[in-house]
Parts: sequence; structure tokens; C-alpha cells
Amino acid sequence: MKPNQIHCQNCEQSFDESFQFCPHCGQKANDELTISVLFYNTISNYFSFDARFFVSFIPLMFKPGYLAKEFIKGKRLMYLHPAQMYLFISVVFFFIFSFTARDQVNTLNNDFQEIFDKDSTVVLDSIQTRKRDSIKQVKDSVARKEIEMALKKNKFITGMSDKEIDSIIKLDTLPKKNDISFGFDESEIDSLLSVNASDEVIYKSMGLEEDDGWFLRKLYAQVLKFYKSKDAGNIVGTFYDTVPIALFFVLPIFALILKLFYFKRGTYAHHLVFSFYYFSFIFTVLSIIFGINLIYEIPDSIDFLIALSCFIYLFIAIKRFYNQGWFLSFVKTSLSTMVFFPFVLIAVIVIGLFAFMYY
Repeated sequence: MKPNQIHCQNCEQSFDESFQFCPHCGQKANDELTISVLFYNTISNYFSFDARFFVSFIPLMFKPGYLAKEFIKGKRLMYLHPAQMYLFISVVFFFIFSFTARDQVNTLNNDFQEIFDKDSTVVLDSIQTRKRDSIKQVKDSVARKEIEMALKKNKFITGMSDKEIDSIIKLDTLPKKNDISFGFDESEIDSLLSVNASDEVIYKSMGLEEDDGWFLRKLYAQVLKFYKSKDAGNIVGTFYDTVPIALFFVLPIFALILKLFYFKRGTYAHHLVFSFYYFSFIFTVLSIIFGINLIYEIPDSIDFLIALSCFIYLFIAIKRFYNQGWFLSFVKTSLSTMVFFPFVLIAVIVIGLFAFMYY
């Protein structure tokens, strides 16, 4: 070894001791392991949480299409890699969203236990001395209020508007708790469960035939499991847990749709870069919204504005990235969104079925 030469601890090649980094592998010359170095390397390697993220954040939020265009030009070290940015922001989003999801799961489980509890009764101690008609009127008023609160609390599942909920509350005859049917004789199933009958006997009573295949048998098993536990919240929880996996299939489909509309504007990889940055923007907006919602409940009317802002962002990003006129860009943005929506709907149905079958 020549004078004033040291060995790299990583690649074991020699280099001048005045170098701060190994010219062969790039490792820091004096890379003494400390707690700060350990955690910085972990975050940097797995989440790329370095200066490039902060340099990329402002253009991502306020310059639609800019990062994708710069990355395609060849500026791939100045800004965070699109896949790394998507991965990091999606992890942050699902971490923040987990707090909301947990509350929804617990609330939904409690609501379903209450809805399907056939032995539950409403006790009105304060009006026991009143006449029967007065008691009936008070019970009806309480029942309507409970139903209204339950429906409004679960609007994110039912998709019902306030107007539709009001129309249900104003019905002359309210639906009873036991009006909800599973499609089989519930009293017979309850009797079989009370005597600890085997699942096979219960499946047969529910309508399962001996020659039915694996899928139907699995479906009946999950229906019985749900009937026993009434844990709808756990199904929703499994649904949320599956969404990140589904996004890895949905995002490339979005890039493929862009490729179909702009088949002469670069390779599929170019459209994939654009999609990574756009989905990163969506997750950033959602992270901010859900983060604020943990402290202050945002009105439901904001949801429409969020959806509109994401569409406007996409429209401007497409216009700038593909260098087309405003009118053509608007038309193609609208068409690509409409083409993409059925795939999202299919994904939701598949995830919902998977969540029910494997929760």
C-alpha cells in the first residue's frame, strides 16, 4: 500500500487518506457508527427521507407535472425518485389514516352489535307512569333519533345523503331492528347454535348443497362467522389493510390509460413516472386532510372540493407534461378519468369481496 493510503472498510480497496469518500464504492471514509448515523441511514435507505424530499415537496404540491417533466429530462438526482416518493408518502398516509380506520372499525362493530341484538329493549324509566300512547310516542321519537344518528355516523359506508336519511326518518313506519335478514331462517339457526350443532349441519340449514364448490362453502362459512360475531368493523378493517396492495395494480392501469391517450408521447415508463407523482400528490392531500381531521372534524362538503382539486391538478399536470392545448388536455383528462373510474370500482368490489372472505 502506498504512503498516505487507507483501506475502505466496505470494498477493501485502497485510496488516498485525504478523500472523504471511497472512490471505488462511495462509502464514507470515516464512517463511525453512531445512533444518529444508524437511524439516518435507515430512514434514508428505506424511505429516502433526505434533502431531496423537501426540494421535491413544493413542486409536487404547487407545480403540477413539473417533477415528472424534469425527471424525464434527466434530472434524476436533484429530486426524489417518483417511486420512492410514492412509497414514502403512501406509508405516511396509511399511518395517519390508521387512527381514523381504527375508530371506524370500533364504531361499526358497536353499531352492528346493537342493530342485530334481538334481545335488546329500550327502557324508559322516566315515563313509566304515563299513558301507553305517550310511551309509544316517546319510543318512536327516540328510535327515530337513534336511526338518524346511526345512519349519519355511517354515511361513509352507505353513501346516503342527508336528504335520503331524512326521508327514511320521516317514514310512517320505521324499519325494525329484526327486519334485517340474512336470507335464511334466523330462528332455526339460533336454535342450532344454542345446542352447539356442527357447522356442517348449520350450513345445510342455511341452504348449502352437498355438491356446492369451494367458493360457496367458503362464502357460507364467512356468513355464519359474521352472523355469530356481527363484526362488520373487522371486515372494513381488512378492506383498509388490502387497499395498499391493490394500489400497486391500480396505478399501473392509470399509466396504461395515459399511454393509450398519448401513445406517441414517450414510452410506458414515462407515463408511469407521471402516475407515481400524481398519486403522490393525492396521498399528500389526503394525509393533510386526515391529519387535520384528527384534531378538527372537517365538514363533509369539503370532500367535493378535494375531489375537484385533484381533477384540476391532473388537468394542469397533463397539459404541462404532454405539451398540448388547454381544450385537448381537458378532454383527455376527462376521458382518462372516466375510463379509469370503472377499474377503481372493480378494485373496490374485489377488495370488498376479499375482505369479507378472509377477514
